[in-house]
Amino acid sequence: MIRKLEHKDFILHSEFSPSGDQPQAIDSLVNSISQNHKFQTLMGVTGSGKTFTMANVIAKINRPTLVLAHNKTLAAQLYSEFKSFFPENAVHYFVSYYDYYQPEAYIPQSDIYIEKDASVNERIERLRLAATKALIERDDVLIVASVSCIYGLGQRENYENAIISFRRHDKLELSDFIRKLVENYYERSDFTPEPGKFRVRGDTIDIFPAYNEEDCIRVIFFDDEIEDIKIIHPISGHVLKSITQASIFPAQHYVTESDAIKKSEALIRQELSQIEQKFIAEGKLVEAQRIKTRTIYDLEMMNEAGYCSGIENYSVYLDGRKHGEPPGTLIDFFPENFLMFVDESHITLPQVRGMFNGDRARKNILVENGFRLPSCLDNRPLRWEEFEKRIYQAVFVSATPADYELQVSGENVVEQIIRPTGIPEPEIEIRPAISQIDDLIARLREITAKNQRALVLTLTKKSSEDLADFLRENKFKVQYIHSELNTFERAELIHDLRIGSVNILVGINLLREGMDLPEVTLVAILDADREGYLRSDRSLIQIMGRAARNIDSKVILYADNLTDSINRAVSEIRRRRDKQLAFNKSHGITPRSISKEVTQLLPAELADAFANSHDTRKIISRKSQAQLENIPLTIKQLESEMWRAVEKLDFELAAVLRDKIQELKSR
Repeated sequence: MIRKLEHKDFILHSEFSPSGDQPQAIDSLVNSISQNHKFQTLMGVTGSGKTFTMANVIAKINRPTLVLAHNKTLAAQLYSEFKSFFPENAVHYFVSYYDYYQPEAYIPQSDIYIEKDASVNERIERLRLAATKALIERDDVLIVASVSCIYGLGQRENYENAIISFRRHDKLELSDFIRKLVENYYERSDFTPEPGKFRVRGDTIDIFPAYNEEDCIRVIFFDDEIEDIKIIHPISGHVLKSITQASIFPAQHYVTESDAIKKSEALIRQELSQIEQKFIAEGKLVEAQRIKTRTIYDLEMMNEAGYCSGIENYSVYLDGRKHGEPPGTLIDFFPENFLMFVDESHITLPQVRGMFNGDRARKNILVENGFRLPSCLDNRPLRWEEFEKRIYQAVFVSATPADYELQVSGENVVEQIIRPTGIPEPEIEIRPAISQIDDLIARLREITAKNQRALVLTLTKKSSEDLADFLRENKFKVQYIHSELNTFERAELIHDLRIGSVNILVGINLLREGMDLPEVTLVAILDADREGYLRSDRSLIQIMGRAARNIDSKVILYADNLTDSINRAVSEIRRRRDKQLAFNKSHGITPRSISKEVTQLLPAELADAFANSHDTRKIISRKSQAQLENIPLTIKQLESEMWRAVEKLDFELAAVLRDKIQELKSR
């Protein structure tokens, strides 16, 4: 068992002190948590500094903390902010490590079977491993995670039992140490110093931990004894320091007992026999033959290679769980009294609720058609009630909390309406939708003449693309943003908007939560009177919040009818604005626009992780639409990508980039 390091408090670093509504929000939340209330809600308007409030609460409560976000981009932004607030503490990032993921599926109507296909991002996998390592070793841990944290990760007990701990002068054979490393999924490579590998030179082993690419652990043996342990630079080999003890954590989260496959085989065969007989009794001979062939093949692969494609579908047996028991997740690595923040809870919690049902519906079809044993259903995310049971104390954070958050929080709902900058909610103008495009173009010309920015919200992906093309034809610097753009592309577009290479972004609903865009002075919502999810009162309030960081901002709702959602949203915005203006008047505050340095949305350690070759190919298609005036910049960017691909030996991608560069140069 790993002993935790000496307890260390969270130490908040910031050049600012709480202001506006922040002091009362911090005190109210801390008091509620200290009184052991399970749920509390921070209803903070956009731009009021909710993240700073969260950081102050974390520093005062001083317990391991999980911050849950609804997508990778928002999680990356929160991770970057919390790292700046807590540079002395263990702040980590935990999201899905797939760049691309196509789950196994079957479509009965057309008799099409789709194999599982996935591409793992090694950089993000290392960050995930570093997160669980910190939770085992330390108390001052803050993990920013997406909803992927409710998916099966393996049993914590198996993971901890696999940790190799050793001290100087321990009695241990070199061959036994190598065997332990291999059992922990480390690969021997005497030439390539990469995370998750080790090399052997005589009586010396250099181990490159899977969760850390900065240091390497050198273990020197003399006969059957560990003579010395050193930390060395992974490239130069220079000794950085000598240490008396070290621990090597497994190179992957999913760890099983050494004889798990052997123990599982009889149980898998028993289940196979039962389901095969069931299919035969129902006259489903094709399904019976299919499940028998697939399962026997998987068993043979596991016995010979220790692995098979889709091995996670047998996890209930490999983990030693009972049918129906929840899988091990990241939450199991936290101590029982951990603190949870759910950012943008009105979006995040419905995602958590929906994960189980979506996964179960797809797998039920596989089971019914003989592609998987029923036990595959035990490889799943947590059910909602299981997730809720694991919450010790939680703070829901949103400008528009949903009914669930308000109900369970009861009286523990804290409002944070006053912004430190004094900026009130934006003025709202409602204009006819029948002539919305002509009116929009006139407004956009006004703001682009002042070198300001605008966001335009449509209802569909197709309409956002068509509108972006139309505005581009009218000489606007515009791009569209929607769900098919990956994390890196969205971050790049937001950066382009802030620096001014793009003046207008057209989107659907992806810009509503968590993005700081102080340059935006106009938010235009087309077809605002189309009742539905995208034009509900909560959605409208979130969208209008994008215009709450600049004193010149305005919101235009294009609507021919005043729907109930519009009336509720406008009424709430005006209530907040009246309260904000009254506060400014009584305290002598002059509103000022937020001044925020233009930086990359993704922190440096994540930018490379998201900018993989799959992302770059998508960037090429969008860059090819650049206006002629932006071609030199585009060529320079693509040349950098080309040489990066060459360094990675991805010559196919380099050739694609080269051809695109030549095409642009010819133009």
